[in-house]
Amino acid sequence: MGRPKQFDPDAAVEQAMQVFWRHGYGATTPQCLVDALGIGKGSLYNAFGGKRQLFDLALRRYLDLQDATVAELLDDSGPVKERLRAALYAVAQADLADPDRRGCLALNAAMEFGRTDEAVTSQVQGMFDRFEVAFRALVEEGQRAGEIDSGRDARALAGVLVNTVNGVKLMARAGSGPERLLRIIDATVDLL
Repeated sequence: MGRPKQFDPDAAVEQAMQVFWRHGYGATTPQCLVDALGIGKGSLYNAFGGKRQLFDLALRRYLDLQDATVAELLDDSGPVKERLRAALYAVAQADLADPDRRGCLALNAAMEFGRTDEAVTSQVQGMFDRFEVAFRALVEEGQRAGEIDSGRDARALAGVLVNTVNGVKLMARAGSGPERLLRIIDATVDLL
């Protein structure tokens, strides 16, 4: 009979997500991970296979959290443009409230790995696709309600909203303040 695990793998993935988010993949050493997780290197490799496999799990966890957050932010009642504005404000406020200004783990990974890693690229593109589907549904709802011009391409408008989310996250990470970010959000929503 094997020894029982001395740690909670789900909690370890959560903690690893924080480490990768703070430092990036390349700057995170296996020693950083074992120190943050409070486990030995043997446990790290036995439980997860290695740094890369743990990163993949951490990125998947982050993407699942982002999907849930976007769904929650958009799942409300009231005028569509105001729901979109409130959701985008919430994204900006969350990024501005982070004292480390880590930005978005998925965007950070996309920039770090570039197009050299198909698995990361696929996961990040999947997030963009899911966000676009969610925004497109809301834009189409606004078109049916007469809030958004029904002659406009709902998919293209959804893409603009995805780009706005990503831009706001990147600008917050680079140090932009709330006035600038909220001005961009307001202009984007007003243009719909």
